[in-house]
Amino acid sequence: MVQTNLTTTQKTYSLSFINHLVRFIAFSFILYFNSFGTIQGQELSENEAVISQGEEFFKGNCTACHRINERVIGPPLRDVTERRELDWLLTYIKNPQKMISSGDPIAVELFEEYKVVMTSFPFSDDQIISILSYIKSESAKPIEVAAAAPTAGGDAAVSADQGIPQGYMNAIMIGLIVVLAILLIVLFLVINVLTRFLKEKDLDVTDREVVDQKLDLGAMVRSNAFLGFAAFFFTAVVLKTAIDGLFTVGVQQGYAPTQPIAFSHKIHAGDYEIDCNYCHTGVRKSKNANIPSPNICMNCHSLVATESPEVEKIYVAIETNTPIEWVRVHNLPDLAYFNHSQHVEVGGIECQTCHGPVEEMDVIRQHTTLTMGWCINCHRETNLNTKGNAYYNKLVELHSEVSKGPMKVKDNGGIECARCHY
Repeated sequence: MVQTNLTTTQKTYSLSFINHLVRFIAFSFILYFNSFGTIQGQELSENEAVISQGEEFFKGNCTACHRINERVIGPPLRDVTERRELDWLLTYIKNPQKMISSGDPIAVELFEEYKVVMTSFPFSDDQIISILSYIKSESAKPIEVAAAAPTAGGDAAVSADQGIPQGYMNAIMIGLIVVLAILLIVLFLVINVLTRFLKEKDLDVTDREVVDQKLDLGAMVRSNAFLGFAAFFFTAVVLKTAIDGLFTVGVQQGYAPTQPIAFSHKIHAGDYEIDCNYCHTGVRKSKNANIPSPNICMNCHSLVATESPEVEKIYVAIETNTPIEWVRVHNLPDLAYFNHSQHVEVGGIECQTCHGPVEEMDVIRQHTTLTMGWCINCHRETNLNTKGNAYYNKLVELHSEVSKGPMKVKDNGGIECARCHY
């Protein structure tokens, strides 16, 4: 009986041990395959939609410090997906500070070379994959060779899409004026020769009066016809000037005030191609585009142009906790409602549509009139962005029944008064 109990106990312990061992092995396999699926299973995509989304993320968040083929604040990213493991890139982009603190040799080497810690972005794995897919796609393209410098002709150098340069246009106009002056001189000489020739002939009284008549400017000016035309012309000019003046009341097109800090959009948005959304963070999710805080400026200027007199003004503002008093340039009246996110995020409107070529402006200015007529005309001409939005499916179907053209913003109530005034 004792022997039987011992045997049963041994069997029980044996079964328990086997059971725990099986569970341990199964748990290990689960952890392994989960890890494999979350990191090793991630692959870069060649899907155009994913690459396009990655381009948007890259230009909106990364171009302030990175380029594909050149070094800016951070290293060039060409072929980075070939030079680094994908799981390393995913971990580093999410939290570079943690990687440096952990002593990762690559992260430490990058920090020692560039002396700056990359900003941590709250990207998901899918978003990072889309960015890396875009980088891989751009890396596959050949490096563009910089265009040759302009020739000594200056304005004479013309690209295919630039049309006739200003220098050529000026030369053409001067040439036409010279030709016209020569024609007038020749005509005057011909008239003199003919007049002398006819005076030597035996003409009747009527023909003689025509040949001998002279231009009397005084009589012409005193004539009723001339006085009536002059009065009409003067009145028309005065009325036109008054009407144009009334239409420009409150219009500040060309307004370019002096700012407390000489910030150049040409350098930042043009030369360095920093996306507008990097500084104006609210443009895609808010009614207002918002003015960037000094902290955004310091993401770069803690290392770049630190001794610039204009950058020093940012330091002073931060140290004294004093807001920078930027002067507003684009200012709609309070009676008009405008939503940036509705136009930029939903409508897909580019910043330059309303603000002009800001990437070419050293001093920002109001490019368009921003009048009600200008806005309404835009709503009349702009196609409605209905792709991928089920909200518009029925509206597009109804529109196609009455029109063969694309659906415009005006077809969705875009020129109704209550759309902007309510």
